Amino acid sequence: MKCALVGNPSVGKSLIFNQLTGLGVEVSNYPGTTVELLQGKLCYRRFPLEVVDLPGIYSLDGDSQEEELVRSYLVNEPPDRVVAVLDATRMERNLYLLLQLAEYGIPTVVVLNMIDEAMEQGLSIDRERLSELLGLPVIETAASLGQNIDRIVPAAVHDATVSGLSVPYTPEIEAAVRSMEKMYGAPRLPALQALQGIGHDADLLEGARAIAAEIESRNHMAPGQIIAANRHLCARQICGEVVGAREPDRRFSLDRLLTKSFPGIPILFAVLLSMLLVVFTAGSFIEGVIVEAFSVFLIEPFSALALPPLLHTIGMAALLAIVAGLGIAFPFVFIYYILLSIVEDSGYLTRAAFLADRAMHSLGLHGGAIIPMVMAFGCNVPAVMAAGQLRTTRERTIAAFLITMVPCSARTVIITGIVAAFVGLGAALSVYFIVLTLIILTGIFLARSIPGGQYGMILEMAPLRRPDAALVIKKSWQRIKEFLFIAMPLLLAGSVVLGALDYFGWVAAFSEAVTPISEGLFGLPASATTALLFGILRKEMAFETLAVLAGTADLASVMSAVQLYTFAVISVLFVPCISTIAVLLKEMGARVTVAVSAYTIAIGFCVGALIHLIAG
Repeated sequence: MKCALVGNPSVGKSLIFNQLTGLGVEVSNYPGTTVELLQGKLCYRRFPLEVVDLPGIYSLDGDSQEEELVRSYLVNEPPDRVVAVLDATRMERNLYLLLQLAEYGIPTVVVLNMIDEAMEQGLSIDRERLSELLGLPVIETAASLGQNIDRIVPAAVHDATVSGLSVPYTPEIEAAVRSMEKMYGAPRLPALQALQGIGHDADLLEGARAIAAEIESRNHMAPGQIIAANRHLCARQICGEVVGAREPDRRFSLDRLLTKSFPGIPILFAVLLSMLLVVFTAGSFIEGVIVEAFSVFLIEPFSALALPPLLHTIGMAALLAIVAGLGIAFPFVFIYYILLSIVEDSGYLTRAAFLADRAMHSLGLHGGAIIPMVMAFGCNVPAVMAAGQLRTTRERTIAAFLITMVPCSARTVIITGIVAAFVGLGAALSVYFIVLTLIILTGIFLARSIPGGQYGMILEMAPLRRPDAALVIKKSWQRIKEFLFIAMPLLLAGSVVLGALDYFGWVAAFSEAVTPISEGLFGLPASATTALLFGILRKEMAFETLAVLAGTADLASVMSAVQLYTFAVISVLFVPCISTIAVLLKEMGARVTVAVSAYTIAIGFCVGALIHLIAG
């Protein structure tokens, strides 16, 4: 039996999924999309069930990837059962989606989640009356407390039914549906969707278009608007019958502070800066400990082994990849996800996105992109993973370009270790200014160049609550597994290839071949190009390799201030590290990955050449 979880975002659906399935969860992209589906298996009385966690949506009639996916899934791969998860504190909004879901005729059980929060807010819900009106079994749960979760599977297996409730549409809509049923032999649901321009039957869509135009001319409203208004009215009527009076929300004044320009924006900057500092300081500390341990227990013992040169070179490259992935990226990734889970579970994330929305629109993004953009200062890897959750392909593409340009902690090592140490603090700050300017200009250019509409951001403010530590750790681990089991293998494979190229002399040949360009275009010694190449594996390695090839850590004694500054700027803007490329490939696909890599190489070289030209 296949059972699908459907619901609005932030209703606790994924938490219920994790509690039902436990271990053995599979993550896969739905065919033809970049949207992920979580699938898990469980056994109920020796009866196997497959549970699918569908993306959170507000409507089944929209055109976002998530909405199209859920709609396609319910039509083309209809599950045996649907578990509709509703937020008990926001009944009307959730009932709107449930009314749409009922029209698909799939046996359903309703889970009324967050019942504990509803009680805290003074809400009383008549569960029996709700079940009677919907014609469906209703279970009250509190997923954060594990309350009544054990009742969901038995109800889905034994009690789920097809809802007998139908939305009372206006006579014109009903007449139009009946006409299309007779003329084209279409079932009720496809006919209703065709009136809203949804479907794949060309003849049905063409006929619906003519009927829709006639309805709109008479009512000055499109059929889709009329249908939505009818559903909202029905949801409001049901809500009015089952939800009792609520007390005034005591947290309203706090929400007013957090969502107004002042002091909301200063608070937002303080929160984001605090997150950045925590990721950077804690991640740097853990990074130092892990890297030191790897150096003592892996790198040094391996270096002492008498191995054939080829095995030694490839083995060292693989070890460096492990150090780069687990020692450099992992601490920042894990701390980032812990902080992100805290912000999500506290309810502040939607308020931050609301405040940043207007500014981010100029870059072709929405307010929700502000978190991964800022966290990219710690590490680009988790930021790209977070960007993969943005709504549209256009937004994900723009975010991929901008995030990979943000100076991560590894690039900060280059800025501080080379520019601040040997050129000056002012010069180091100017590198950040150059990068920030290029990010803004790139965002504006991409927003105007990449086709696609600028969708409005619809956010339902999640209630402010205290995050649960156990849930935060569990959610963070679910997310970090993607990095460990997808990005790390790709990182190892790429490092082995790079090591082999170094052994067979391709790296040296590359340096020799680009010497005219390196010296003529950038004014840099040939060794700098080799250092840039190793920076692909790990950004700090550009700095380390340059010092090794120069034969001294005092780079100011072998390179001029302009050369050091030029090298640092190119390193910071140059193609992202292999960990970021691996995650880009997984989240965005090969086309975007190649485009981002080519763009960053081009912009790094152009800025480097411009600096050399200005410096004379």
